[in-house]
Amino acid sequence: MTEHIDEPIHVAIAMNFSDEIIDSLREISPKLHIERYWPEVPEHVWQDVEVLYTLRHFPLPEQAPKLRWIQLHSAGLDNVINQPIVKAEDVDITSASGIHAGHMAEYCLMMMLAFEYKLPQMLAFKEKGEWAEKAYRIFSPYGLRDKVVGIVGYGSIGREIARLSNAFGMRVLASKRDVRQATLDGGYEEPNMGDPDASIPERIYPGSAIKSMASVCDFLILTVPLTPNTTHLVNEDVLSAMKETAIIINVARGSVIDEEALISALAAGKIGGAALDVFEEEPLPTGSPLWNLDNVIISPHIAGNHARYHEKAAALFAENLKRYLEKRPLLNLLDRKQGY
Repeated sequence: MTEHIDEPIHVAIAMNFSDEIIDSLREISPKLHIERYWPEVPEHVWQDVEVLYTLRHFPLPEQAPKLRWIQLHSAGLDNVINQPIVKAEDVDITSASGIHAGHMAEYCLMMMLAFEYKLPQMLAFKEKGEWAEKAYRIFSPYGLRDKVVGIVGYGSIGREIARLSNAFGMRVLASKRDVRQATLDGGYEEPNMGDPDASIPERIYPGSAIKSMASVCDFLILTVPLTPNTTHLVNEDVLSAMKETAIIINVARGSVIDEEALISALAAGKIGGAALDVFEEEPLPTGSPLWNLDNVIISPHIAGNHARYHEKAAALFAENLKRYLEKRPLLNLLDRKQGY
């Protein structure tokens, strides 16, 4: 009697992972037939692929009839949500959400400290080669302790921001779509990070109450995914409710803020400043008024980047591969109704 042999699961990795990472993934199970394709995926490969790891390579549905799961190399889904294969209801989509949390939270903490201790002004004096007169008046911070930080979007990044802010003695507020859901349901979190039971915030606001939360914040940090519901979530109405000294930090997507309204508020001194890593148009055009505003710190969409990105992304993929083999729920699974 012939022994039944399971069909191999063909896994295509369209990413320049190292040989060491590829070998570690192959060790998960002999059922996995894993091949790396970089910088391009040959068209004939799609025919047998069941699992795809990718950043920007997507087959058409008719090219990949066996495809059942796509693991993305990025956290954001807004750039891929309209791909025909992503729209296919029989293909699961998972993101890399959670692997950036530590670095993005540290970025936000860095920006809060930079504004509180007037780092841009220090650098401006250094560039001029000038010792500031009456420096004790210019540089007289209150410090972060007892300042109020409002976190818009309480996922893995927001929860790690909350943990670090809490350690600095800050008062933490947060907003999320479903205030009844305390845990990060189905999301990936690295060990010893974040706020698993949402116990840190003094108050959690529904998404519709952003303006109310923003009005009491010294720092407003945006970490929400970009969806039709969050496009221009922070608009002129929200900005007008903020304190004149308040700082806004955006590590989400540029279109979460109405950029024209933000520029007007910053130029008129209606809010204290902004730290922006993302913009409605990227790269940020040279003619944008944001470049010339002294109360703005700009970075080129790098808040989530770090030296061990591939290793952390592969660790998440490995966990999801094990779950796929065991027919358990995948982490960071796209909810097509919510758009993330």
